[in-house]
Amino acid sequence: MDETMDIDGSKIPQHIAIIMDGNGRWAQKRGMPRTAGHRAGIKTVKRIIEFCSQIGVKYLTLYAFSTENWKRPEREVSALFKLLVYYLRREVMELNKNNVRLNFIGDISSFKDDVRFEIERAKQLLKDNDGLIVNLALNYGGRLEIVNAVKEIIKGVKSSKISEEDIDEKLFSNYIYTAGMPDPDLLIRTGGEYRVSNFLLWQIAYSELWYTDTLWPDFSEKDLLSAIADYQERERRFGGL
Repeated sequence: MDETMDIDGSKIPQHIAIIMDGNGRWAQKRGMPRTAGHRAGIKTVKRIIEFCSQIGVKYLTLYAFSTENWKRPEREVSALFKLLVYYLRREVMELNKNNVRLNFIGDISSFKDDVRFEIERAKQLLKDNDGLIVNLALNYGGRLEIVNAVKEIIKGVKSSKISEEDIDEKLFSNYIYTAGMPDPDLLIRTGGEYRVSNFLLWQIAYSELWYTDTLWPDFSEKDLLSAIADYQERERRFGGL
């Protein structure tokens, strides 16, 4: 695509994380129910996954449903999970064609059987692909992830599988959902809010942050390229000089 000429192909961030905000407001601005915004947001998810695969991004983590989202009206939550099932059933073969591997981070144990079935089915169908890895964060909370990691490490210490002296950042990173993956280079948030909303709190310690007022359903490939171009202009020192 011609748009990619504006970025340096050798400096594509290998891991991009996105807080996909603004679906409900997008629908309300158009006099539509919030669920219509979520349906439009699914189309954006599809486009951005395809584009990231094309330009060489290795990992894409999407904040789909947080532990706090259960506070939303039951009707909206139910609609969100129906959309997730619909997406997984409809798009898994296209993802397979694009060599995408799907991973899920968060606690899915409380989901209904049909949702868990489609999640496991999609994971199994795509598990051998070696292209873009897409992490869908579902029932995810950054603080809860850290607490759960601490609990697992404590169990390891009590069973003598882990020595207290061995506990460091590297070991801790083996107990979080993204174990074995690089931390995000770039965190994008759409929708005009300037906060991280309990997303990847451990992993984004040195991520570059990029915010836009664009609501998620309107987020385009050009918007993503703008974020990447801005990222490529920054000097990443990781605390050094």
